[in-house]
Amino acid sequence: MKFLVFGTGEYYNRYKIWFVREDIIALIDNSKEKQGQYIDGIFVIPPEAVFQYEFDAIIILSFYVKTMRRQLIELGVEASRIFHFFDLHGLIHYSERKREIHYYGFRRKGIEYIQKEAGKKVLLLSHDLTLGGPSLALYHVAQILIKKGYQVVYGSMLDGPLRRILTEEGIPVVVDENLMIQTMQETEWVKEYSVIICNTMNFHVFLSERDERIPVAWWLHDALFFYDGVRQKVMDRLSQDNMQIWSVGPIPEKAVKIFRSDLHVKHLLYGVEDQGDKRNEKDRQHSRICFITVGYIEYRKGQDILLEAIMRLEPEIRQKAEFFFVGQNTSLLAKKLENITGTISEITVTGPVDRKEINSLLEQSDMLVCPSREDPMPTVAAEAMMHSLPCLISDSVGTVEYIRDGIDGMVFQSGNVDQLKEMLEKCILGKVNLRQMGRNARQVFEEYFSMEAFEDQFGNLMESI
Repeated sequence: MKFLVFGTGEYYNRYKIWFVREDIIALIDNSKEKQGQYIDGIFVIPPEAVFQYEFDAIIILSFYVKTMRRQLIELGVEASRIFHFFDLHGLIHYSERKREIHYYGFRRKGIEYIQKEAGKKVLLLSHDLTLGGPSLALYHVAQILIKKGYQVVYGSMLDGPLRRILTEEGIPVVVDENLMIQTMQETEWVKEYSVIICNTMNFHVFLSERDERIPVAWWLHDALFFYDGVRQKVMDRLSQDNMQIWSVGPIPEKAVKIFRSDLHVKHLLYGVEDQGDKRNEKDRQHSRICFITVGYIEYRKGQDILLEAIMRLEPEIRQKAEFFFVGQNTSLLAKKLENITGTISEITVTGPVDRKEINSLLEQSDMLVCPSREDPMPTVAAEAMMHSLPCLISDSVGTVEYIRDGIDGMVFQSGNVDQLKEMLEKCILGKVNLRQMGRNARQVFEEYFSMEAFEDQFGNLMESI
């Protein structure tokens, strides 16, 4: 088959391994900077140019599939010729392109160690090995299981910096890129385990055909946005026999039940390692009220809503505050925001920083702002409350379930710029006791998001498996 591939960003770099050069006629991208250039030796065209080429299918390599699909259909592309990376399992002959499996931290090469060792063998499967919230949450599961005497292996679709942390702690790691498109029935090496815990909805294809003799837990962290490329017929194949489904709060549960209302879902929040409350007024480096927002700069995270609220503040009020935008800043929205924020001295855009620096910034701040349009349960909100830092969040953020407005934090209506602006103003003018609110937020952390609370929740669910 001959493909046009729509998207040249992160997910293109993840999934391009499943294509041979001859498969791809051209790449499609909306970025004018990329159009007319070559990436991996392949010419990049605008969406309007698709009909200059003869193709069998267009593959969308992005999670913005709904917008990109609509754009193609409006141009005249038949919906039946548009596919997503979740469709690759049935679209390409991947058995001829299988990737090598990499094993790290095993006593013997491959899975011989797992097959011959006695004991309860648990496989944890993650969509990647970044230091993002879901991957770290599964890492904490590994620590708890080892403490309880289980033999644990951490598997992943993609390599990343978490691998070094895992292997340094003696936790073996398997990196198998084939997990991106294979089902459980097609993945032989996973069948030697007593229990499998899969992280995120990225494993819905993997779980659609599985060995039901092996107990499985599917731990969902994902908002509805991430389901835009999911096929109903694949979700219909999911069997609940010998499988539990866990959700990080109500938002992932609501998302998956749009496809399968019959699924029985239990809630399991993540845990955050307690680094103690290191915030001390005399140690702060900022003389003005300091707000911080942390996350990939994209439409879903709503940084544009926060920016608009800041711009509506009276200049003499805004000058009494500082605003830090922290996170990956390579998106088109990030570039647009940077052009605007460059004219506002009170705003600093840091770009991506590591976890250590995030914690340092939280210690120096007065309030975390989560302006997301959709956000299941951002880890940074729990980290902020750990530091006795109150959160100002939209009511579309899952953490709102655990915050009492005006007591543990502040809540505004998602997308309501004027309401957010008024709340910022109250904080800046000292009409809110942020220190007391922060102390209350610390209690929320201890009750719901501490490792002790997480271990209790997880232990009960693991026993039921």
